[in-house]
Amino acid sequence: MAYSQTPHGSAPRSGDGARIVGRDRSATPGPGPGIMAASTLDSDRVLSSDGDEVGKVKEIMLDVESGRIAYMVMSSGGFLGIGDKLLAVPWNALTLDADRKCFVIALDSGRVKNAPGFDKGHWPSMADRTWASSVHQYYGREPYWSDDATSLPLEAPGSEPPEAGGVKL
Repeated sequence: MAYSQTPHGSAPRSGDGARIVGRDRSATPGPGPGIMAASTLDSDRVLSSDGDEVGKVKEIMLDVESGRIAYMVMSSGGFLGIGDKLLAVPWNALTLDADRKCFVIALDSGRVKNAPGFDKGHWPSMADRTWASSVHQYYGREPYWSDDATSLPLEAPGSEPPEAGGVKL
């Protein structure tokens, strides 16, 4: 598979965001896959690292102050939006597969099923660094705001996160 490059032609740094695999972007008409409208990603499938469909893109969350994408909120489980749980997935834990037109998350389906989540009526405070750090830890990623964000797995990805802001993570 071919990896895309940044707009300036250099290879993307590992902590900058989601990786892109698949078609060479020069062969794709329009702005994607290197730069895309968030609305075009709505309801895209999300696959686990072992190939199972584990959810769909619900929202793309921006850190307005830094100008970075913080999370992809994924709807998982349930049927037609009923009984599903939402997961905030660190952007740097995702790979956009341009050929299959989906995201691949860096966890197997069992770990995704047990990932900390929330329901659509009780969103966590995503600006809470305690909450955000525990989410990044679960996915084995350095927080996107770290000066040395490398997207390398931490020692214990998948460990049980703490409570933060009254929301069990």
